[in-house]
Amino acid sequence: MPKSKIFVLDTNVILHDFKSIRQFQDNDIVIPTAVLEELDKFKKGMDTLSFNARGFMRELDLLTDGHMFGKNGVPIGKGKGRIKVEPNHPFPENMKDLFHDDIPDHRILSTAIWVRDNNPGRFVALVTKDINLRMKSKAAGMEAQDYLTDRVEDSTIEGAYREVQVIEDIPANILQKIAFGQDNSIRWQDVFKKEPSPNQLFKFRWNNSDEVTCARYDSKRGKIVHVRKREAYGIRPRNEEQQFALDACLNPEIQLVSLTGGAGTGKTLLALASALEQAQDYDQIILTRPTVILGNQEIGFLPGDEKSKMAPFLLPLMDNLGVIKSQFRPSSKEALKIDGFLKDEKLLITPLAYIRGRSLGKAFFIIDEAQNLTPHEIKTIITRAGEGTKMVFTGDIFQIDQPYLDQWSNGLTHLGEKMSGQRLFEHVFLRKGERSELSEIASKLL
Repeated sequence: MPKSKIFVLDTNVILHDFKSIRQFQDNDIVIPTAVLEELDKFKKGMDTLSFNARGFMRELDLLTDGHMFGKNGVPIGKGKGRIKVEPNHPFPENMKDLFHDDIPDHRILSTAIWVRDNNPGRFVALVTKDINLRMKSKAAGMEAQDYLTDRVEDSTIEGAYREVQVIEDIPANILQKIAFGQDNSIRWQDVFKKEPSPNQLFKFRWNNSDEVTCARYDSKRGKIVHVRKREAYGIRPRNEEQQFALDACLNPEIQLVSLTGGAGTGKTLLALASALEQAQDYDQIILTRPTVILGNQEIGFLPGDEKSKMAPFLLPLMDNLGVIKSQFRPSSKEALKIDGFLKDEKLLITPLAYIRGRSLGKAFFIIDEAQNLTPHEIKTIITRAGEGTKMVFTGDIFQIDQPYLDQWSNGLTHLGEKMSGQRLFEHVFLRKGERSELSEIASKLL
């Protein structure tokens, strides 16, 4: 019988998923002391990293239950391996000059090498989401792997670009029925042999023409329904994908929407316009985004009070609100209504960190830049949803600012994979930038 493997975890794996130690089947886990030293720096914060650091330490405390780790560690659970905390060990003599800086990454790597050398006959690997540390490990001859538990397949990402099916050679009478019929719908059996997935999107192309009719499969009715061009608070869709996105945001039966696409495709603008259009149906409109700080600077380095500190992060959201207000005269009832919403906090623009712990009942909740969230964060946000709440996540999975996330492991990609096919969920990928001709050209060529 083959021996179980040993995985040495880096700090970022725990900060990414504090329950990661339960994801390695019956293999053993080693936590270097350097990892605990790094986690100690996060224990007092209010952000997700601090939440995960505290969650992991509670998990570890429960597992030990007053016992010492001993030589072999403590069991993680039924069908799982064992876990132990390993004191820091120096590099072997032949690697003393490999890395000169005494930093946590190097102490974690040297400890992983010690674990490997002292467990002959067993596979040992360092698990880290830091690609630079993986390269250093390989340079030192140490097996290193990414944490792949929440990584989705390439086919899922590719599928996001193909979720709108273009259908040709449809009989003219069926197209006439869906485009101009009494209820603008057809039975799915009229077009397909197999029932489509809920909220599958279609473009039906008219024969000998570039004209298309947009449609969506309504699984509740068992029919393919026409997706019309609609307007929301002065904002009109400029292409078919925006048409689908606006329809999804305005549809009260679809409670969870994911809008992805590059810069300038109108994701946040369409979501915000839809929320304002339906303001009477919700107690509050909440517009938020994660506070990703460039250069690893803490928010405390920014000048001013709490509101002033958050202003730079929320400015892009205010820009979208400004675009909507510009559709109306400053003295118009629509513009005055927006000002009133802001004053009364009916429309609340706030950092995502302040949402934790709240129960969001009858709210239209827009989460911008959601590609910077982990799968666990996405789950935490959605489980805040109370009765009558609608959530719209927007983002670009190829523009990620978090150092340990990529297009395969971020929360927005995870959301699309796990919720696909659910009646309450719709995903739209917006292809074409509509910010300006210059923006569109730069997006393609630069």
